[in-house]
Amino acid sequence: MKSMDFTVEAIIAEMAARLGKFLADRDRRDPLILGIQTGGVWVAERLRTQLGIDHPLGRLNIAFYRDDFSRIGMHPHVTPSLLPFSVEDRHVILVDDVLHTGRTVRAAMNEIFDYGRPASIALAVLIDRGAHELPVQADITGKAIELGVGEHVKLLGPEPLQLEFRRSC
Repeated sequence: MKSMDFTVEAIIAEMAARLGKFLADRDRRDPLILGIQTGGVWVAERLRTQLGIDHPLGRLNIAFYRDDFSRIGMHPHVTPSLLPFSVEDRHVILVDDVLHTGRTVRAAMNEIFDYGRPASIALAVLIDRGAHELPVQADITGKAIELGVGEHVKLLGPEPLQLEFRRSC
C-alpha cells in the first residue's frame, strides 16, 4: 500500500484557501455548502468553518439516488437528507471525501435538483483517486492519488479525520 505524507487537516486547510479563491474569482457570494454522507459531511463542516460560511450545513444521503441501488441494496443505517435552506438560484458547494467513479456525485446532483435549481454547483473533494466512469471532475481537489486494482482509500472519523488505505482480497 502507498505511504502518504500529509494529514487530512492540512489538506482541508489547503482546500479552503483554494475554494475561497475559486469563489471570489467567480463572484459567488454567500454560497451554501452540502456534504455527502458520511465523509463528505465531515470535510464540508471543516470547510464551512474555515470559509466562515454562516448558513447551516446541508447533508445529502444519496442512497435512493444511486444507479446501483437495486444491485447493492439499502445500507441498514440510512438517514434522510437534510437541506435546511432552499437551493433555488443559489451557489452550492458540493463536498465529498473520495471521488472515484463519479456515480456518487451524479446521484447527489440528481437529489439537489429535486430540491430546486441552483445557480451553480462547485464540487470539492478531499481525494480524487481517478478511474472515473462518468465525466465528473472536481473544481477543488485536496489530493489526487493513483491506486492500483484492488486498492481503496476511505476517510475515517469524525475525530480525528484520517485516511485508511487498504487492499481488497
